[in-house]
Amino acid sequence: MIEEILTVREVAKFLKVTERTIYRLATEGQIPSFKVGGSWRFQRSDLIQWMNDHAKGQIVRDSQPDGEKD
Repeated sequence: MIEEILTVREVAKFLKVTERTIYRLATEGQIPSFKVGGSWRFQRSDLIQWMNDHAKGQIVRDSQPDGEKD
């Protein structure tokens, strides 16, 4: 199975955010990414896993009683 590799523009559209946000997240290492010839690239399956992990983390944090959040 060949994994789909996405550009910054494609990821921005996929996540419904600006390209600037994707550049910032990639530069800060907050989103799974890698560079090819100086251009950021993203593996779709990694992004889906990243979204799922963050969604689960948000549910855990939101379910904690007040005063016990990270």
